[in-house]
Amino acid sequence: MRPSVVVNVAMSADGKLSTRERRQVKISGADDFARVDRLKAGCDAVMVGIGTVLADDPSLTVKNPDLKSRRQQEGKAEHPVRVIIDSRARISPDASVLNKGDGLRVVAVSGRADPGRVDVLRAKAAVIVAGDEEVDLARVLDELGAMGIRRLMVEGGGTLIAGLIRARLVNEIYTYVGSIVIGGKDSPTLADGPGWTQETEFARLVLADVTRMDDGILLHWTVKPQ
Repeated sequence: MRPSVVVNVAMSADGKLSTRERRQVKISGADDFARVDRLKAGCDAVMVGIGTVLADDPSLTVKNPDLKSRRQQEGKAEHPVRVIIDSRARISPDASVLNKGDGLRVVAVSGRADPGRVDVLRAKAAVIVAGDEEVDLARVLDELGAMGIRRLMVEGGGTLIAGLIRARLVNEIYTYVGSIVIGGKDSPTLADGPGWTQETEFARLVLADVTRMDDGILLHWTVKPQ
């Protein structure tokens, strides 16, 4: 059974996740940070693409001590399983996501990844080889489901999210829209890459909830099955 996939992003009022240099920008505030921490603590795993790791060096850990304690009381690790999609095994063994906090890490690579780099990663994480040129996301989700992961949070970036949407693997999307304009045709968005040209290819959403939060608004969408 594949896990249910929930995408969570913060974007500017013009739909950008960060600057064109991929520099991290504070878009939301304390209330949204706390919401994201709760969402993460309630998931079995959290996933990012290698671009996000290289740009931001996130740890993907749960921050609130009470949330970590609650997970432990439920017999879980303090932090969800951390999953990195990295076709060519570019992640550094010193990356925060591989070293900060307890819990399992999973790195998904493609068949073109350098075998030597993959061997180094195996000392830090479980490695899934899926796909020849690019990571086969459906196969990765099958593997995660076999590991008992039932709810998966995806925090970016736009290329990974677009791939998951293209493969029809996304169930929910949370978009926090902040009160800034970043601009730039090359700035990353929620769904990067070539996009879609036919309306039959578009992902169709249902607006489940709207909440004013910090200086912006939180939109909760569910994805219509296709």
